Amino acid sequence: MIRDQNRLDALLGDVHDWVRAVAHPAEDRVAETDEVPAEIVADMAARGFFGWSIPQAYGGAGFTTEELVLGAMELSQCAVAFRARVGTNTGIGSEALVADGTEAQKADYLPRLARGEITGSFALTEPDAGSDASSLTTSARRDGDDYILNGRKCYITNAPIAGLFTVFARTDPDSKGARGVSAFLVERGEPGLSTSAPYTMMGQRGSPVGEVLLEDVRVPASAVIGGLEGQGFRTAMKVLNKQRVHLAALCTGPAIRMLDLAMDHAETRRQSGQAIIDFQLVAALLADCQTEIEAARALILQTARARDDGKDIALEASICKYFASEACGRIADRCVQVFGGAGYVANASTIERYYRDVRLFRLYEGTSQIHQLNIVKQMRKRRHTA
Repeated sequence: MIRDQNRLDALLGDVHDWVRAVAHPAEDRVAETDEVPAEIVADMAARGFFGWSIPQAYGGAGFTTEELVLGAMELSQCAVAFRARVGTNTGIGSEALVADGTEAQKADYLPRLARGEITGSFALTEPDAGSDASSLTTSARRDGDDYILNGRKCYITNAPIAGLFTVFARTDPDSKGARGVSAFLVERGEPGLSTSAPYTMMGQRGSPVGEVLLEDVRVPASAVIGGLEGQGFRTAMKVLNKQRVHLAALCTGPAIRMLDLAMDHAETRRQSGQAIIDFQLVAALLADCQTEIEAARALILQTARARDDGKDIALEASICKYFASEACGRIADRCVQVFGGAGYVANASTIERYYRDVRLFRLYEGTSQIHQLNIVKQMRKRRHTA
Protein backbone atom coordinates (compact mmCIF):
# COMPACT_ATOMS: atom_id res chain seq x y z
CA MET A 1 0.00 0.00 0.00
CA ILE A 2 1.43 3.37 -1.04
CA ARG A 3 0.98 5.99 1.62
CA ASP A 4 -0.34 9.43 0.81
CA GLN A 5 1.92 11.25 3.27
CA ASN A 6 0.28 14.63 2.74
CA ARG A 7 -3.14 13.14 3.50
CA LEU A 8 -1.82 11.40 6.62
CA ASP A 9 -0.09 14.55 7.88
CA ALA A 10 -3.28 16.54 7.37
CA LEU A 11 -5.35 13.94 9.22
CA LEU A 12 -2.92 13.81 12.14
CA GLY A 13 -2.96 17.61 12.29
CA ASP A 14 -6.74 17.63 12.35
CA VAL A 15 -6.80 15.08 15.17
CA HIS A 16 -4.23 17.11 17.10
CA ASP A 17 -6.39 20.23 16.79
CA TRP A 18 -9.63 18.36 17.58
CA VAL A 19 -8.20 16.99 20.82
CA ARG A 20 -7.38 20.50 22.02
CA ALA A 21 -10.48 22.27 20.69
CA VAL A 22 -13.11 19.64 21.55
CA ALA A 23 -11.84 16.94 23.90
CA HIS A 24 -9.86 18.97 26.44
CA PRO A 25 -12.71 21.43 27.17
CA ALA A 26 -15.14 18.52 27.61
CA GLU A 27 -13.03 16.43 30.01
CA ASP A 28 -14.69 17.74 33.18
CA ARG A 29 -18.14 17.22 31.69
CA VAL A 30 -17.30 13.60 30.82
CA ALA A 31 -16.01 12.99 34.34
CA GLU A 32 -19.14 14.50 35.89
CA THR A 33 -21.68 12.69 33.68
CA ASP A 34 -19.67 9.46 33.23
CA GLU A 35 -20.26 9.43 29.48
CA VAL A 36 -18.98 11.01 26.31
CA PRO A 37 -21.66 13.46 25.09
CA ALA A 38 -23.71 12.21 22.15
CA GLU A 39 -22.79 15.21 20.01
CA ILE A 40 -19.08 14.48 20.46
CA VAL A 41 -19.60 10.82 19.59
CA ALA A 42 -21.43 11.93 16.44
CA ASP A 43 -18.59 14.31 15.62
CA MET A 44 -16.01 11.53 16.03
CA ALA A 45 -18.08 9.30 13.76
CA ALA A 46 -18.38 12.03 11.11
CA ARG A 47 -14.60 12.45 11.20
CA GLY A 48 -14.07 8.74 10.59
CA PHE A 49 -12.46 7.99 13.97
CA PHE A 50 -14.38 4.72 14.31
CA GLY A 51 -13.02 3.22 11.10
CA TRP A 52 -9.30 3.92 11.08
CA SER A 53 -8.16 0.29 10.88
CA ILE A 54 -11.13 -1.03 8.88
CA PRO A 55 -10.31 -1.60 5.17
CA GLN A 56 -11.38 1.06 2.70
CA ALA A 57 -13.48 -1.52 0.85
CA TYR A 58 -15.80 -1.59 3.87
CA GLY A 59 -15.96 2.14 4.51
CA GLY A 60 -12.94 2.55 6.79
CA ALA A 61 -9.70 4.44 6.37
CA GLY A 62 -7.63 1.30 5.85
CA PHE A 63 -4.77 2.47 8.06
CA THR A 64 -1.61 0.42 8.21
CA THR A 65 -0.44 -0.51 11.69
CA GLU A 66 2.07 2.35 11.61
CA GLU A 67 -0.60 4.85 10.59
CA LEU A 68 -2.94 3.51 13.26
CA VAL A 69 -0.43 4.00 16.07
CA LEU A 70 0.44 7.48 14.86
CA GLY A 71 -3.24 8.39 14.96
CA ALA A 72 -3.66 6.72 18.35
CA MET A 73 -0.83 8.74 19.87
CA GLU A 74 -2.59 11.94 18.81
CA LEU A 75 -6.15 10.94 19.75
CA SER A 76 -5.17 9.68 23.19
CA GLN A 77 -3.67 12.99 24.35
CA CYS A 78 -6.88 13.64 26.27
CA ALA A 79 -9.11 11.85 28.78
CA VAL A 80 -9.12 8.10 28.13
CA ALA A 81 -12.89 8.02 27.56
CA PHE A 82 -12.68 9.69 24.14
CA ARG A 83 -10.34 7.20 22.54
CA ALA A 84 -12.01 4.29 24.38
CA ARG A 85 -15.34 5.26 22.84
CA VAL A 86 -13.98 4.62 19.35
CA GLY A 87 -11.16 2.28 20.34
CA THR A 88 -13.02 -1.02 20.23
CA ASN A 89 -14.34 -0.33 16.73
CA THR A 90 -10.92 0.57 15.41
CA GLY A 91 -9.25 -2.13 17.51
CA ILE A 92 -10.35 -5.34 19.19
CA GLY A 93 -14.05 -4.89 18.38
CA SER A 94 -13.48 -5.19 14.63
CA GLU A 95 -10.06 -6.78 14.24
CA ALA A 96 -11.27 -10.39 14.50
CA LEU A 97 -13.60 -9.70 11.58
CA VAL A 98 -10.89 -7.96 9.59
CA ALA A 99 -8.41 -10.76 10.25
CA ASP A 100 -10.55 -13.89 9.84
CA GLY A 101 -14.14 -13.01 8.95
CA THR A 102 -15.93 -14.38 5.92
CA GLU A 103 -16.77 -11.99 3.11
CA ALA A 104 -20.43 -12.05 4.13
CA GLN A 105 -19.56 -11.24 7.74
CA LYS A 106 -17.28 -8.39 6.73
CA ALA A 107 -19.83 -6.91 4.36
CA ASP A 108 -22.55 -7.08 7.00
CA TYR A 109 -20.74 -5.59 10.00
CA LEU A 110 -17.60 -3.67 9.04
CA PRO A 111 -19.34 -0.75 7.29
CA ARG A 112 -21.57 -0.19 10.32
CA LEU A 113 -18.60 -0.40 12.68
CA ALA A 114 -16.63 2.03 10.52
CA ARG A 115 -19.49 4.55 10.59
CA GLY A 116 -19.93 4.17 14.34
CA GLU A 117 -23.52 3.00 13.88
CA ILE A 118 -22.78 0.07 16.18
CA THR A 119 -20.11 -0.33 18.82
CA GLY A 120 -18.06 -3.50 18.88
CA SER A 121 -16.91 -5.34 21.99
CA PHE A 122 -14.36 -8.13 22.49
CA ALA A 123 -15.80 -10.65 24.97
CA LEU A 124 -12.92 -12.92 25.94
CA THR A 125 -12.16 -12.49 29.67
CA GLU A 126 -14.06 -14.53 32.26
CA PRO A 127 -14.02 -14.57 36.06
CA ASP A 128 -11.59 -17.51 36.03
CA ALA A 129 -10.01 -16.94 32.61
CA GLY A 130 -8.26 -13.61 32.41
CA SER A 131 -4.52 -13.75 31.96
CA ASP A 132 -4.92 -17.41 30.99
CA ALA A 133 -7.60 -16.93 28.36
CA SER A 134 -7.18 -20.50 27.12
CA SER A 135 -8.94 -21.76 30.26
CA LEU A 136 -12.27 -20.16 29.36
CA THR A 137 -15.43 -22.13 30.15
CA THR A 138 -18.13 -20.32 28.15
CA SER A 139 -19.73 -23.08 26.08
CA ALA A 140 -21.18 -23.25 22.59
CA ARG A 141 -23.21 -26.41 22.08
CA ARG A 142 -24.14 -27.41 18.54
CA ASP A 143 -27.88 -27.82 18.03
CA GLY A 144 -28.75 -28.58 14.41
CA ASP A 145 -27.80 -25.55 12.33
CA ASP A 146 -27.35 -23.39 15.43
CA TYR A 147 -25.14 -23.06 18.49
CA ILE A 148 -26.38 -22.40 22.02
CA LEU A 149 -24.04 -20.21 24.09
CA ASN A 150 -23.81 -20.13 27.86
CA GLY A 151 -21.33 -18.28 30.02
CA ARG A 152 -20.26 -15.07 31.70
CA LYS A 153 -17.70 -12.55 30.48
CA CYS A 154 -16.28 -9.80 32.70
CA TYR A 155 -14.19 -6.62 32.48
CA ILE A 156 -15.40 -6.08 28.91
CA THR A 157 -14.77 -2.59 27.55
CA ASN A 158 -17.88 -0.94 26.06
CA ALA A 159 -20.05 -3.96 26.91
CA PRO A 160 -22.87 -1.80 28.37
CA ILE A 161 -23.22 0.13 25.08
CA ALA A 162 -22.08 -2.40 22.47
CA GLY A 163 -24.25 -3.62 19.64
CA LEU A 164 -21.96 -6.39 18.43
CA PHE A 165 -19.97 -8.81 20.57
CA THR A 166 -17.08 -11.02 19.51
CA VAL A 167 -17.69 -13.89 21.93
CA PHE A 168 -15.16 -16.65 22.54
CA ALA A 169 -16.64 -19.99 23.59
CA ARG A 170 -15.64 -23.63 23.77
CA THR A 171 -17.25 -25.65 20.98
CA ASP A 172 -15.47 -28.86 21.96
CA PRO A 173 -16.40 -29.66 25.57
CA ASP A 174 -13.69 -32.32 25.79
CA SER A 175 -10.89 -30.01 24.71
CA LYS A 176 -8.39 -28.34 26.99
CA GLY A 177 -6.45 -25.10 26.67
CA ALA A 178 -6.66 -23.28 23.38
CA ARG A 179 -8.00 -26.24 21.42
CA GLY A 180 -11.72 -26.29 20.76
CA VAL A 181 -12.30 -22.54 21.22
CA SER A 182 -14.33 -20.72 18.57
CA ALA A 183 -15.19 -17.06 18.01
CA PHE A 184 -18.80 -15.95 17.45
CA LEU A 185 -20.46 -12.75 16.31
CA VAL A 186 -23.43 -12.05 18.58
CA GLU A 187 -25.64 -8.99 18.23
CA ARG A 188 -27.31 -7.21 21.11
CA GLY A 189 -30.98 -8.13 21.14
CA GLU A 190 -30.43 -11.86 20.81
CA PRO A 191 -32.62 -13.56 23.44
CA GLY A 192 -30.55 -14.56 26.45
CA LEU A 193 -27.78 -11.99 25.95
CA SER A 194 -27.62 -9.24 28.55
CA THR A 195 -25.04 -6.85 29.91
CA SER A 196 -24.48 -5.47 33.37
CA ALA A 197 -24.50 -1.86 34.43
CA PRO A 198 -21.10 -0.23 34.06
CA TYR A 199 -18.64 -0.95 36.86
CA THR A 200 -17.73 1.80 39.28
CA MET A 201 -13.99 2.07 38.70
CA MET A 202 -10.95 3.84 40.11
CA GLY A 203 -10.68 5.99 36.99
CA GLN A 204 -11.58 6.25 33.32
CA ARG A 205 -15.02 7.73 33.90
CA GLY A 206 -16.97 7.92 30.68
CA SER A 207 -15.58 4.60 29.47
CA PRO A 208 -18.19 1.94 30.33
CA VAL A 209 -16.84 -1.49 31.29
CA GLY A 210 -19.07 -4.34 32.39
CA GLU A 211 -20.15 -7.95 32.07
CA VAL A 212 -21.73 -9.95 29.26
CA LEU A 213 -24.13 -12.70 30.32
CA LEU A 214 -25.06 -15.50 27.93
CA GLU A 215 -28.00 -17.69 28.91
CA ASP A 216 -29.03 -20.16 26.19
CA VAL A 217 -28.23 -17.65 23.45
CA ARG A 218 -29.03 -19.27 20.11
CA VAL A 219 -26.99 -18.14 17.11
CA PRO A 220 -26.74 -19.62 13.61
CA ALA A 221 -23.63 -21.47 12.45
CA SER A 222 -22.95 -18.50 10.17
CA ALA A 223 -22.07 -16.53 13.32
CA VAL A 224 -18.79 -18.44 13.70
CA ILE A 225 -16.05 -16.06 12.59
CA GLY A 226 -14.49 -17.43 9.44
CA GLY A 227 -17.00 -20.27 9.40
CA LEU A 228 -14.54 -22.64 11.11
CA GLU A 229 -14.76 -24.20 14.54
CA GLY A 230 -11.71 -24.38 16.75
CA GLN A 231 -9.94 -21.33 15.30
CA GLY A 232 -11.05 -18.85 17.95
CA PHE A 233 -7.88 -18.76 20.01
CA ARG A 234 -5.75 -18.30 16.91
CA THR A 235 -8.01 -15.40 15.93
CA ALA A 236 -7.72 -13.92 19.43
CA MET A 237 -3.92 -14.01 19.27
CA LYS A 238 -3.94 -12.23 15.90
CA VAL A 239 -6.15 -9.55 17.37
CA LEU A 240 -4.18 -9.18 20.58
CA ASN A 241 -0.75 -8.97 18.94
CA LYS A 242 -1.88 -6.00 16.87
CA GLN A 243 -3.92 -4.50 19.69
CA ARG A 244 -0.96 -4.62 22.06
CA VAL A 245 1.00 -2.37 19.71
CA HIS A 246 -2.08 -0.15 19.35
CA LEU A 247 -2.53 -0.05 23.13
CA ALA A 248 1.12 0.86 23.62
CA ALA A 249 0.47 3.92 21.46
CA LEU A 250 -2.64 4.66 23.52
CA CYS A 251 -0.46 4.60 26.65
CA THR A 252 2.00 7.02 25.08
CA GLY A 253 -0.55 9.70 24.17
CA PRO A 254 -1.65 10.28 27.79
CA ALA A 255 2.02 10.34 28.81
CA ILE A 256 2.59 13.16 26.33
CA ARG A 257 -0.43 15.02 27.71
CA MET A 258 0.67 14.60 31.32
CA LEU A 259 4.14 15.88 30.53
CA ASP A 260 2.62 18.89 28.75
CA LEU A 261 0.62 19.67 31.89
CA ALA A 262 3.68 19.24 34.09
CA MET A 263 5.79 21.46 31.83
CA ASP A 264 3.13 24.20 31.92
CA HIS A 265 3.04 24.01 35.70
CA ALA A 266 6.82 23.92 36.09
CA GLU A 267 7.28 26.99 33.90
CA THR A 268 4.63 29.07 35.70
CA ARG A 269 4.86 27.88 39.32
CA ARG A 270 7.41 29.98 41.20
CA GLN A 271 9.33 29.23 44.38
CA SER A 272 12.19 31.28 45.87
CA GLY A 273 11.77 33.83 43.11
CA GLN A 274 12.17 31.47 40.16
CA ALA A 275 10.17 29.03 38.10
CA ILE A 276 10.41 25.52 39.55
CA ILE A 277 11.60 24.16 36.19
CA ASP A 278 14.91 25.87 37.01
CA PHE A 279 15.40 23.61 40.02
CA GLN A 280 17.57 20.71 38.88
CA LEU A 281 15.62 17.97 40.66
CA VAL A 282 12.36 19.12 39.02
CA ALA A 283 14.12 19.36 35.65
CA ALA A 284 15.38 15.80 36.09
CA LEU A 285 11.82 14.50 36.57
CA LEU A 286 10.73 16.18 33.34
CA ALA A 287 13.79 14.94 31.44
CA ASP A 288 13.11 11.35 32.50
CA CYS A 289 9.51 11.67 31.27
CA GLN A 290 10.56 12.92 27.84
CA THR A 291 13.20 10.21 27.53
CA GLU A 292 10.71 7.42 28.21
CA ILE A 293 8.16 8.91 25.83
CA GLU A 294 10.72 9.00 23.03
CA ALA A 295 11.83 5.45 23.79
CA ALA A 296 8.25 4.19 23.75
CA ARG A 297 7.44 6.03 20.53
CA ALA A 298 10.49 4.61 18.73
CA LEU A 299 9.76 1.08 19.93
CA ILE A 300 6.10 1.26 18.92
CA LEU A 301 6.80 2.62 15.45
CA GLN A 302 9.52 0.05 14.82
CA THR A 303 7.18 -2.78 15.82
CA ALA A 304 4.28 -1.38 13.80
CA ARG A 305 6.45 -1.25 10.69
CA ALA A 306 7.58 -4.81 11.28
CA ARG A 307 3.97 -5.98 11.44
CA ASP A 308 3.17 -4.10 8.24
CA ASP A 309 6.10 -5.94 6.63
CA GLY A 310 4.50 -9.26 7.59
CA LYS A 311 6.98 -10.17 10.33
CA ASP A 312 6.16 -12.14 13.47
CA ILE A 313 5.81 -9.56 16.25
CA ALA A 314 4.61 -11.76 19.11
CA LEU A 315 7.73 -10.87 21.12
CA GLU A 316 7.85 -7.20 20.15
CA ALA A 317 4.13 -6.66 20.78
CA SER A 318 4.50 -7.82 24.37
CA ILE A 319 7.60 -5.67 24.82
CA CYS A 320 5.71 -2.64 23.47
CA LYS A 321 2.74 -3.09 25.76
CA TYR A 322 4.87 -3.86 28.80
CA PHE A 323 7.27 -0.96 28.36
CA ALA A 324 4.76 1.69 27.29
CA SER A 325 2.24 0.93 30.04
CA GLU A 326 4.87 0.81 32.77
CA ALA A 327 6.52 3.97 31.42
CA CYS A 328 3.16 5.74 31.44
CA GLY A 329 2.72 4.82 35.10
CA ARG A 330 6.15 6.17 35.97
CA ILE A 331 5.48 9.36 34.01
CA ALA A 332 2.15 9.86 35.80
CA ASP A 333 3.88 9.54 39.17
CA ARG A 334 6.63 12.01 38.23
CA CYS A 335 4.14 14.53 36.89
CA VAL A 336 2.10 14.46 40.09
CA GLN A 337 5.38 15.01 41.94
CA VAL A 338 6.13 18.08 39.81
CA PHE A 339 2.73 19.52 40.78
CA GLY A 340 3.40 18.88 44.44
CA GLY A 341 0.34 19.17 46.67
CA ALA A 342 -1.73 20.54 43.79
CA GLY A 343 -1.22 17.25 41.97
CA TYR A 344 -3.19 15.45 44.66
CA VAL A 345 -6.12 17.87 44.70
CA ALA A 346 -8.81 16.99 42.17
CA ASN A 347 -10.12 20.54 41.77
CA ALA A 348 -6.63 22.00 41.41
CA SER A 349 -5.44 20.11 38.34
CA THR A 350 -6.54 17.40 35.93
CA ILE A 351 -3.25 15.57 36.57
CA GLU A 352 -4.92 13.80 39.51
CA ARG A 353 -7.52 12.32 37.15
CA TYR A 354 -4.95 11.24 34.60
CA TYR A 355 -2.96 9.55 37.37
CA ARG A 356 -5.98 7.37 38.21
CA ASP A 357 -6.99 6.81 34.59
CA VAL A 358 -3.67 5.42 33.39
CA ARG A 359 -3.33 2.91 36.24
CA LEU A 360 -5.48 0.48 34.29
CA PHE A 361 -3.01 0.33 31.39
CA ARG A 362 -0.74 -2.04 33.33
CA LEU A 363 -3.62 -4.48 33.88
CA TYR A 364 -5.60 -4.93 30.69
CA GLU A 365 -4.59 -6.62 27.43
CA GLY A 366 -2.36 -8.77 29.65
CA THR A 367 -0.91 -7.62 32.96
CA SER A 368 2.71 -6.49 33.04
CA GLN A 369 3.61 -9.75 34.78
CA ILE A 370 1.97 -11.85 32.06
CA HIS A 371 3.89 -9.90 29.44
CA GLN A 372 7.15 -10.49 31.30
CA LEU A 373 6.46 -14.22 31.13
CA ASN A 374 5.44 -14.04 27.49
CA ILE A 375 8.55 -12.05 26.58
CA VAL A 376 10.79 -14.78 27.97
CA LYS A 377 8.65 -17.48 26.33
CA GLN A 378 8.99 -15.79 22.95
CA MET A 379 12.72 -15.20 23.52
CA ARG A 380 13.26 -18.92 24.15
CA LYS A 381 11.13 -19.87 21.17
CA ARG A 382 13.18 -17.69 18.83
CA ARG A 383 16.45 -18.79 20.37
CA HIS A 384 15.71 -22.44 19.72
CA THR A 385 14.22 -22.00 16.24
CA ALA A 386 16.84 -19.63 14.83
